[in-house]
Amino acid sequence: MASRAQVAEACSADLADHFQSVRSLSVDLAAPLSDADATVQSMPDASPAKWHLAHTTWFFETFLLRDHVPGYVAHDERWAYLFNSYYEAEGPRHPRPHRGLLTRPTLAEVRDYRARVDEAVLNAMPLLAEACPDLLTLGLHHEQQHQELMLTDLKHLFSCNPLDVALWPAQPRGHSDTPAARWIERPSGLVEVGHADGAGAFAFDNEQPRHPHYLAPHALANRPVSNGEWRAFIEDGGYRTASLWLSDGWDWCNREGIGRPLYWRESGGVWEQFSLSGWQALDDADPVTHISFYEADAFASWSGARLPTEQELEAAAQGADPHTGIQLDGPGPVAPRCPEDGPGLLSLFGNVWEWTGSAYRPYPGFRTAEGAVGEYNGKFMSSQFVLKGGSCATPRGHMRASYRNFFHPHQRWQFTGLRLAKDC
Repeated sequence: MASRAQVAEACSADLADHFQSVRSLSVDLAAPLSDADATVQSMPDASPAKWHLAHTTWFFETFLLRDHVPGYVAHDERWAYLFNSYYEAEGPRHPRPHRGLLTRPTLAEVRDYRARVDEAVLNAMPLLAEACPDLLTLGLHHEQQHQELMLTDLKHLFSCNPLDVALWPAQPRGHSDTPAARWIERPSGLVEVGHADGAGAFAFDNEQPRHPHYLAPHALANRPVSNGEWRAFIEDGGYRTASLWLSDGWDWCNREGIGRPLYWRESGGVWEQFSLSGWQALDDADPVTHISFYEADAFASWSGARLPTEQELEAAAQGADPHTGIQLDGPGPVAPRCPEDGPGLLSLFGNVWEWTGSAYRPYPGFRTAEGAVGEYNGKFMSSQFVLKGGSCATPRGHMRASYRNFFHPHQRWQFTGLRLAKDC
């Protein structure tokens, strides 16, 4: 039997490996960027890549090194004001819409900051693995969230450049056929949803506590909605038919001049879609993405269906492997792809985040954690909707059935899509 010291040493080594793997991926994703690429902010919802790289480093420096390593001296005390995101307990911070004005520190200086903090964390790993392993793991999952955000923010930034900018070269693709659409009836009755406290695996606080939920008889579509199906919605006047839309969505659609998913364009009867590899021909077989909740709900109405609830999707995903599907494995082209046909529900993980009709609210018995990390999720549980399943830009290993993503109903710069549901 291993001694307590041997168990602690193994835990420290595992955390060190995980830390180095996650931290290295962020640097690798940003490797092609110039200082200008990493500095510009294309809209208030997005953040510069340089800010993502620094903010995730600030998290480790502040909540682990400062709070748990005696004698640690901050790399630059002024940077806490620049790279705090929304932690009121940590004091004032630079306004989010102005992050793109931070021409200093440079990208090179931020990379040096990361290297210094990484070295300090690894040197203190035996102490941190004993004192705050859960907080260290939270920091790694927090960074994985920012890896996805960094990619989607860069995609929006590059789409604003008329020079057809690409982060990575496109890869050749063969022909694909959309799997036939099928309804799959799902079990009804009382189910358990949410992450079980003490289950061992990591989960964010908003996934807890596990609790019973009643599912009415329902069916789910076997796959996400495709680009070809969305084109049919456009051609049938879906964006011009008020009866399909929620009132807020119809107002948004008309006010913003919305008539297609984000990053779509049509010229001479040819549809194209912007990607991290530049403009590409639209593949009708691929899942539609970069749509808002409002658009997803209107499409569901047009289809004579509805959006699934988060509990319906979670219950369906509980028996699936969250490591499967099209997810982020490293730097390179990132885009949703047509799932391979097969029995059952396809593409439950990866490809596109699936909008649900569920408001983002706390589970029964939810309690925020003490201290600054208690601000991580709880205070955002208003005016947003839940998405499930992950996307092509979600780092593999980050997902699970209980995972709850959330965005405001008009937002669509993330890899957001939908799967239809209906009552039975």
